[in-house]
Amino acid sequence: MVVCVGLRGMLSSYQQTEGPNMASVTLQDIEAAAQRIAGAVYRSPMPASMQLSRLCGAEIYCKLDHLQMTGSFKERGARNKLLLLTDQQKRHGVICASAGNHAQALAYHGRELKLPVTVCMPKYAPLVKVENCRQLGAEVVLVGDTFLAAKEEAMERSRRTGQTYVHGFDDPAIIAGAGTMGLEIIHDLPDVDAIIVPVGGAGLIAGVGTAVKAIKPSVRIIGVEPIACPSLDASLRAGKVVQVPARPSLADGLAVAEVGQLCLEICRQVVDEVILVDEPDIARSVLKLLELEKTVVEGAGAVPLAVAMKAADHGLTGKKVVLCLCGGNIDMTMINRIIDRGLAVEGRLMRITCRTSDRPGSLAKLTAVLAESGANVVEVFHDRHFGPADVAQVSITCIAETRDREHIRQIHKDVRARGIEVAEGSEPLGL
Repeated sequence: MVVCVGLRGMLSSYQQTEGPNMASVTLQDIEAAAQRIAGAVYRSPMPASMQLSRLCGAEIYCKLDHLQMTGSFKERGARNKLLLLTDQQKRHGVICASAGNHAQALAYHGRELKLPVTVCMPKYAPLVKVENCRQLGAEVVLVGDTFLAAKEEAMERSRRTGQTYVHGFDDPAIIAGAGTMGLEIIHDLPDVDAIIVPVGGAGLIAGVGTAVKAIKPSVRIIGVEPIACPSLDASLRAGKVVQVPARPSLADGLAVAEVGQLCLEICRQVVDEVILVDEPDIARSVLKLLELEKTVVEGAGAVPLAVAMKAADHGLTGKKVVLCLCGGNIDMTMINRIIDRGLAVEGRLMRITCRTSDRPGSLAKLTAVLAESGANVVEVFHDRHFGPADVAQVSITCIAETRDREHIRQIHKDVRARGIEVAEGSEPLGL
């Protein structure tokens, strides 16, 4: 399910209260950032996707920023920020708080520019991102169970050591660097109709929106957040930065409890709408990118596809739509789980629990029905101990590969037609 919030294509449904007078980011800032980082940050390609276009019913282009050296768009802002430091700041080095991608970007470009970098990360940060930062020469400090704890530690160290604290998104130089992606999109596809941008702290969408709206105001800038952490939507509605509960999400890189103040002020001017997506559609997006595009993208980078797959619901049918695939640092231990979730959402993996008599041949009878129906059984759980109240019966749960949701419906009919009881909770998602 995809949930659209606000009036489509408009911010008039959000509170438009006056915010503080803050430094902003201009097209000229972004153009200067593009010149500054040229040659050091990969200019990612943006190919059209025939497969995704067919799936979505729109003309889909993928901005492949997950192909950056450290696997995310964060390099754009990190490089720009480091190059703008004074000589004294460069000598003292920089420090940041990050769950992964911002830290890796600073570590990599800090090493390239020979600047000392310290990164404070929550203890739950993915191991691959922790190790990458260490391999890149950064000092890694694991502290607390939350991003807030890591941020507090980084701020304290900054005050104590003189290191410059580099915010992950709420910084004009970081936003301007992120906005260079928008310049590239407009250059490569001047007649683009809509750009779908993942939203965590809102630095990327603030930068991309600023660049694109200054050149072609008619382009729709669509933000997408997980329902588990709708920080930009909540802040736009309230007319101020508000903190929301950051619940666990497959798009963990977007689980930011509050957007930046400067980011919010910019987003009021350049964002047309924010769409929330749920966990099953995030899983399906990761799966489809892997399956159709042969592209491994983390949940936070895949969410634009979750919106595009419902193009008709959002007025995108037949439009030229760019998906900002902005991160590819997915934890390898998560891939199997995400793929299985995606397959289940699509009806290509089913679980059926049946109650049958505890007699020889009962299991064979069930598996025979599944085989005749064309399902491929991959796991079987035969439960005598915690089964039905009737001790003469057992519960048998089968996990099987199927073709689609209609195939699952037919299997349920076939099983019941053979006199086998199907327990509640066996229906696939959405049926």
